[in-house]
Amino acid sequence: MITSLKQLFNESVFDIKRLNKLVNLVNQLEEKYENYSDEQLKNMNFIFKEKLQNGMKLDDLKIEVFAVVREAAKRVLGLRHYDVQLIGGFVLSEGSIAQMNTGEGKTLVATLSSYLYALEGKGVHIVTANEYLARRDKELMGQIHEFLGLTVGLNISQMEVEEKRLAYQADITYGTGTEFGFDYLRDNMVKNKEEKVQRELHYAIVDEIDSILIDEARTPLIIANKSSDGAELFKITAMILNDFKADQDYKLYSETREVYFTDEGAAKIEDAFGIENLYDAEHQELLHVVTQSLRALATMKLDVDYISKDGKIVLIDKFTGRIMDGRSFSEGLHQAIEAKEGVEITEENQTFATITVQNYFVMYKKLSGMTGSAMPSKQEFYETYTLKVVEIPTNKPVLREDFPDLVYLTAASKIQKIVTEVIKMNQLGRPVLIGTTSIEQSEKLSSYLMKEKIKHQILNAKTEEDEAKLIAQAGQKGEIMIATNMAGRGTDIMLGESVRELGGLHIIGTERHESNRIDMQLRGRAGRQGDPGSSQFIISLEDDLFTFYDEEETERYLKKIKTSDDGLILSPDPQAFTKKVQEIVENTHYSARKHLLKLESVMDRQSKIIYSMRNRILDLGTKELVKEVENNIHSYVQEVVEQYVVDGNPTALIEGLTLPFPGIILDSAELEDLDRSDIEARVKEEYTQLRTKIMPLAEDELLGHQLKSIMLYQIDTHWVKHLDLMAQVKDGIGLRGYGQEDPYRHFEFVGLEEFKYLLFTIHSGVTQHFMRLLETEFYADETLEEEVI
Repeated sequence: MITSLKQLFNESVFDIKRLNKLVNLVNQLEEKYENYSDEQLKNMNFIFKEKLQNGMKLDDLKIEVFAVVREAAKRVLGLRHYDVQLIGGFVLSEGSIAQMNTGEGKTLVATLSSYLYALEGKGVHIVTANEYLARRDKELMGQIHEFLGLTVGLNISQMEVEEKRLAYQADITYGTGTEFGFDYLRDNMVKNKEEKVQRELHYAIVDEIDSILIDEARTPLIIANKSSDGAELFKITAMILNDFKADQDYKLYSETREVYFTDEGAAKIEDAFGIENLYDAEHQELLHVVTQSLRALATMKLDVDYISKDGKIVLIDKFTGRIMDGRSFSEGLHQAIEAKEGVEITEENQTFATITVQNYFVMYKKLSGMTGSAMPSKQEFYETYTLKVVEIPTNKPVLREDFPDLVYLTAASKIQKIVTEVIKMNQLGRPVLIGTTSIEQSEKLSSYLMKEKIKHQILNAKTEEDEAKLIAQAGQKGEIMIATNMAGRGTDIMLGESVRELGGLHIIGTERHESNRIDMQLRGRAGRQGDPGSSQFIISLEDDLFTFYDEEETERYLKKIKTSDDGLILSPDPQAFTKKVQEIVENTHYSARKHLLKLESVMDRQSKIIYSMRNRILDLGTKELVKEVENNIHSYVQEVVEQYVVDGNPTALIEGLTLPFPGIILDSAELEDLDRSDIEARVKEEYTQLRTKIMPLAEDELLGHQLKSIMLYQIDTHWVKHLDLMAQVKDGIGLRGYGQEDPYRHFEFVGLEEFKYLLFTIHSGVTQHFMRLLETEFYADETLEEEVI
């Protein structure tokens, strides 16, 4: 691992000179393909596929493929790939991440390697940050692929199953990461294999890869059903917790946003509900509800994490500031927030299937991506996804001037400076884009500008399409726009007439983000393709970023500072302090993602086993299904006997064996004289008779349908219960660290034991339902009895 990390940070691994040699080879073919007719160019699709069938590798075709795609782009869209875009294409084709500045044409870069891998006929997924971009890129860039003879699909939410299946059958499919992930989960819930929509996960190009694989990594994809249990309990706990005080009744860890009851807080809850110990197993449901209510109280903030709209709680994407319609917090947190805000409590979600973004994307045989801000996270990309990052040179020199941060002591001083700067730039006619970290902050800043009668727009669009159109106008002369840092990501800001001469777009960042990558994205909005521009962050020590930092360290710094008359911090170096704080917060979030990955890896392994079981059953015919049931019964019997050997409970053994063998006669006294081999001999005798009765049923197709339904029902029902149980175990995992116990080892141990029990309950359920099926009149008719005899 150490050697690998050394290679990661060794620039020679991704020697741009090596890639430039490949670009030169592509350029040498440009004249050749310029002289091709449209038909000749389109025919290259068949020639490439034939070469692959004859044993040639994709690597051997890269140069020709890129030259053909470049020529097609010129004819179809009037766009010619720059040399640096070809470099980006080669990076993607190698399964790496291309860091390319905003405005460098990442969307066009994706057409190169996507066409290359589509030649294999196994499907290519191009993943975008939102549905508007997926639709836009499919309609625009898809023209190149279609011109060359490939099919192009679009995968977005609210599509019918058949539409999705057609989209996945296409050579290249555009869509959002969440929708690809949800389709994977839905495919693992179907009752017939014909209902599946996805093919094998072959090759993916992820646009804005840091946003999808890092920023959203801690947000699991969850398919849930509604459960009305607990609504009144959430109301009661919200009232009880309303008077709770930080440090007295609960402890909040700002760095990780973890929160726990103190002994005093737990005692108040015990008094309120008249119980002795909140943490007893019998109060598990109550503990879950009060824990979620505490999270809602202490860690979730109105107009930052969510808004109240038309009497409903609506989520806000903290990285984009967008409203996330149709999404809700899971595991009761949403209901806890509703109770806290006094709105109608909706039905709680019960998890049916879940996967993290991380665990979904690592299933692709080859993964690649693009972004303007991957370098700060290159170690995480390598350690988590084995993805290397290559920084691609810009097509033209960057003329943007990035001014040093101005750090003020108070938020009031900061706001005054921002207003002054906006007025100054506006008088020059320069457009200004003001980046904020939340909707709440955007609206607050807007109110200050309105007081000064400064005309401006606040970007709070309801759809990504409106957002993209608005952000594209931010480069017009005299334009002032307030937007969340990530609003309109993926949309270029074009400078209006005469704006270049005025100095271009000026960016003002009002807070440093928890991640320097987001700050890079904001700066990158100005100075695209050699345009002039400038950027500056104007921040204060009262910003949210500093609340995550160690209080004692902050206090020590505050005692040393010297400020100007207007509150600007002069010393000690405020930029060095800000950088230190941001790095610590970033590392904390990185650790939290690693923590989640360790926990989720347990559930990921288990889900793959369960999904494999389901897929096997979906593929089986009646004969094989009967054999599968036989295997279930055999496993069940072994588990029952094994448990008897462990705990020596004769009653449990007798009851357990009576389920598959109603005719077996055993009593407690007799068992005392039997060892394990004797018991297994008795069971084998009964099992042989049962098998004789089962085997003739293998020709009955109706039975096959029923067996498939029984087994899928047992797997799905018990898996849902298992997910709920493991979620509760995960909720309390942090407490293990305080008891000098390794939380990961504990979670793995509990997960393994519970998974063993899950398999036992599945085997037991299949056995029980099958034995009932044998007793029905349908399988007791004379014909069948004769066949069995």
